[in-house]
Amino acid sequence: MFDLPMGNKAAKRAYVRFRARLLQDGFSRLQFSVYVRHCASEENAEVHTTRISHFLPPDGEVRVMTITEKQYERMRIYWGKRRKAAESPPQQLELF
Repeated sequence: MFDLPMGNKAAKRAYVRFRARLLQDGFSRLQFSVYVRHCASEENAEVHTTRISHFLPPDGEVRVMTITEKQYERMRIYWGKRRKAAESPPQQLELF
């Protein structure tokens, strides 16, 4: 989750670079300024958290929160007055 200033051209460039790096690292937008990425393990999540810390923008606020697949599945999504089913978690990579 992040809240980055966009008051001038330099700040906007920093925002665009940060968002692009998140997308390059496999994150997808859940909603404005909230991006998610499936990680197969806590160790894998730590790799991506460390990676984010290396390309943080100079200003603003960035928060990283790790939740389990079970917690993600229990998320409730409301669209207008109707409740929508939660999206399925991404398929895990299977090697044979």
